[in-house]
Amino acid sequence: MRPLKKNHEPELAGPFPPDLHDVRHLWLKGGLLLLWVLVSFVATFFARDLQLLVAGGWPLGYWIAAQGAVLMFIAIVVAYCWAMNRFERQDAAQAAAQMAERAPVPARPHG
Repeated sequence: MRPLKKNHEPELAGPFPPDLHDVRHLWLKGGLLLLWVLVSFVATFFARDLQLLVAGGWPLGYWIAAQGAVLMFIAIVVAYCWAMNRFERQDAAQAAAQMAERAPVPARPHG
């Protein structure tokens, strides 16, 4: 009886590449997470106090719970997508500039 062969494939789980921990990404994630906490928890904590304010015939707490929070979550996702696209374009432009800097300049023929 032969022993089973073990597959020695690289492990997929492991530390993230360093570019995922870029300071810009961390600040973006932290800021959007803070905004999410404010909308989710702080607004609901003060919902009774917001009932005194009326907008469109309905208490402001109702508007925040029914529509405002959902619209804010959509805005957070859109802001994250826009910022990440911007970061990727900046990184691509920086990488292209570095590649152009390293590429040898073609010689002009003498004529």
